Amino acid sequence: MIKIYLPLIFILAISIGVNAQSRPDTLKKDSTRHLQPVTIRGYLSEQPVLSVPASVGVINQSQLNLQPDNAFVSVLNTVPGVRAEERSPGSYRLSIRGSLLRSPFGIRDVKIYYDEIPLTDAGGNTYLNAIDVNSIHNLEILKGPDGSLFGANSGGVVLLSPVNRHADSNYVSAGLNGGSYGLLHENTALQNRSGNYQLNLNQGYESYDGYRQNSYMQRQFIQAVNKWTYGTKDELRVLGFYSDLSYETPGGLTLSQYDADPQLARTPTKFVPGAIQQKIGIYQKMLMGGVVNELHINEHLRNVTSIFGTYVDFANPFITNYEQRYEGTYGLRSYFELTGEHRINYNWRINLGLEWQQTDADINNYGNRLGVRDTAQTLDKINTNQHFFFSRYTFDIKRWHVEAALSLNFYDYKFRNVYPNDEAAYTDRNFTPQLMPRIASAYQITDDFIWRASISRGYSTPTTAEIRPTDNIINTNLQAEYGWNYETGFRLRNKDESMYLDASVFYYHLQNAIVLRLNPDETEYYINAGGTNQPGIELYFTDWIIRQNNSNFIRGLQVNESLTLDKFTFAGNYHDASGSYSGNQLTGVPGQVFVTSVQIKFPQNLYLFVEYNHTARIPLTDANTFFASPYDLLQAKAGWQHKLSRKTKFEIYAGADNLLNEKYSLGDDLNAVGNRFFNAAPPRNYYVGFNVVF
Repeated sequence: MIKIYLPLIFILAISIGVNAQSRPDTLKKDSTRHLQPVTIRGYLSEQPVLSVPASVGVINQSQLNLQPDNAFVSVLNTVPGVRAEERSPGSYRLSIRGSLLRSPFGIRDVKIYYDEIPLTDAGGNTYLNAIDVNSIHNLEILKGPDGSLFGANSGGVVLLSPVNRHADSNYVSAGLNGGSYGLLHENTALQNRSGNYQLNLNQGYESYDGYRQNSYMQRQFIQAVNKWTYGTKDELRVLGFYSDLSYETPGGLTLSQYDADPQLARTPTKFVPGAIQQKIGIYQKMLMGGVVNELHINEHLRNVTSIFGTYVDFANPFITNYEQRYEGTYGLRSYFELTGEHRINYNWRINLGLEWQQTDADINNYGNRLGVRDTAQTLDKINTNQHFFFSRYTFDIKRWHVEAALSLNFYDYKFRNVYPNDEAAYTDRNFTPQLMPRIASAYQITDDFIWRASISRGYSTPTTAEIRPTDNIINTNLQAEYGWNYETGFRLRNKDESMYLDASVFYYHLQNAIVLRLNPDETEYYINAGGTNQPGIELYFTDWIIRQNNSNFIRGLQVNESLTLDKFTFAGNYHDASGSYSGNQLTGVPGQVFVTSVQIKFPQNLYLFVEYNHTARIPLTDANTFFASPYDLLQAKAGWQHKLSRKTKFEIYAGADNLLNEKYSLGDDLNAVGNRFFNAAPPRNYYVGFNVVF
């Protein structure tokens, strides 16, 4: 614990001291670079992040530029309360303030939006790994259950912006980087503005041999956004992307295998072939498209409507079988916003809306004969429908902001076995409609110090992958999980927003938790195992200790701190057939995570970025009999930016990850059969690259 707190106290003290000494010199109007105010759009309209009565993390373009661009993992893990994992290249897992018990692979219990379009399908699954990092320019992370505006979830919401709102000129850009273990990543982008039209195109290609055996990854990605501004504020956006992703999965290792040779893929046994023999991996093609229209009916009333559709072709040769899925999703989201007359001491706003999604899936399992699809085992059709109505009322009285939101959620699915039973009709499974309220308040104690508090209900239905897991048995008894979240916190900034502090304390009591269990043959099934208690503390701090300037040797020095402390445990009723796990630490969740970074800018547009991540030990089983060791990661990136002309810019950079050469697993297989928990991450590795904009 001392290891966690001392660096934070030390850097905060330095920040205050250096601020007091250096800032008068850097306040000169001719040398100081002004910072852009931080705003969010997550709560249906743009507003300063300082006044939002919720726990929010914002990742902007400048933060993305400092991180490696081969995956979202590193940058997401800088946000307190967020844990992103990559068990092998391309294999993402993501949790916000919670456990990964539901996610042996993929992303569940977190709702993700791409612009105004749900990236999460009606069945609760999200293919975030389909997207090239360079095509996203801003991320907003709304932590804790927020179903009042975004439907069923108990983890949180992530909003992705595929267009940089602050880039308003025409440009063409290209980038290329490569590094250890066969990393190659290339991307190009174009923005063309002509009158009321704006076209954005992004293309990316990435390939990576991987550190371990059987861990090759390749992704081809193209994205287009076409915007037409047909009124003063009215606009129509047509957007979409196509992704072709394939990656091999090496499988988990036992501790003895991990210690002896962490690069190994899962080895064969007398009874079961290994990962290389079965050619296990993921082959995923995804096409997504939609239309978003924002219409201002008058100065007080506007409407935002999106219509969208996706198609996914998914194949997964695995140790025990060969799964193919064909998933089609279509839907719409629409909401109105009515604002009152602006007054000095009182303002109000009302939102009313709905979101509807339908996902139709063909899920077929065959035998896997050394990577080749064999005879049929089970062929099923599952159609999932999820829709909800939502409302929100906010008002401001002088320094007091209050908002109340409520949604009514509907969820059902129907299924039919095609083989071997050849059922003629679908079987329906309907869930009781659920209300998801949220009440939040913020009080502006001073112009730069705001206190906030909120109460919200989380509710998360079982996903398609949990209803019909790899044991090929449709589980109609699986219930939704739900709970209440209680939270308070504050935000503090200085006058020019070069310093910002955000602190949160929360308690989430989850009931009816959906958790993964494994059969002896390693096929999966899910149960409702009971409750969890999830209290935690989160802190985020950033400060330009030396403000950005054009005259000093150090042209800017910024520190960032992210601290997550939690004590997530199983409640008294948490159990399975093996026994009770009451009081045990929540599986897959570290008790402490501390991330600190320093960015230094030098003359001639040279820069250096260094980041340190300490993650505490992680329980690997519900019984807490096995733990992954704590680890400390150090990464660095240095670069030079040069302006060749008014529009043409060139950047060259080099970086290194895991400079301390830690042996760790970035994504463990929890409660694994045969104690095969570990998926080794690469040791010390390097990359170099360049970007050009003209």
